[in-house]
Amino acid sequence: MGNRLSKIYTRTGDDGTTGLGNGKRVRKDDLRVEAYGTVDELNSAIGILAASDLPTEFSALIAGIQQRLFDLGGELSIPDTTTLSDAAIQELEHTIDSLNQGLPPLKDFILPGGTITAAACHMARAICRRSERKLITLAATEYVNDKSICYLNRLSDLLFVLSRTLNKRDDEPEVLWQGGRGNTD
Repeated sequence: MGNRLSKIYTRTGDDGTTGLGNGKRVRKDDLRVEAYGTVDELNSAIGILAASDLPTEFSALIAGIQQRLFDLGGELSIPDTTTLSDAAIQELEHTIDSLNQGLPPLKDFILPGGTITAAACHMARAICRRSERKLITLAATEYVNDKSICYLNRLSDLLFVLSRTLNKRDDEPEVLWQGGRGNTD
């Protein structure tokens, strides 16, 4: 493969438009651009997680997720393209089930936080949920691979379970939501 990005700036977007993968020009605030832009933001948040004090046993998992998210961004940038399949979703489900076995059952909601790495998981989870919402909005008017929406839904679940796993591993207690009892007035 040659140098695909030999020039970083092209000036073609100075008019507020961008090119999709199929060559079509659209406004930069187009729903499709919003959707793949938010997936890119999610991938960046996952990158922060990867760069944090992540235990080595999770490095391959996170690297694989980043690859899939890049595939998803490509899928969204080329209308009518499909890259994600049931296998990607099943991979996440298997990992969720495996990690969840080692965790105590939840009786209350927990607040995002704990260790820096667990907090990075929570931040990525919140961005993942927004990405999922953007895809659902886009799917109301254009084709979106339903597997991609499912993938983001499972990924947010995985990030939640991973945050709990990381806090447990580091003996960091979960902070439970107090249901309105946190008010100080």
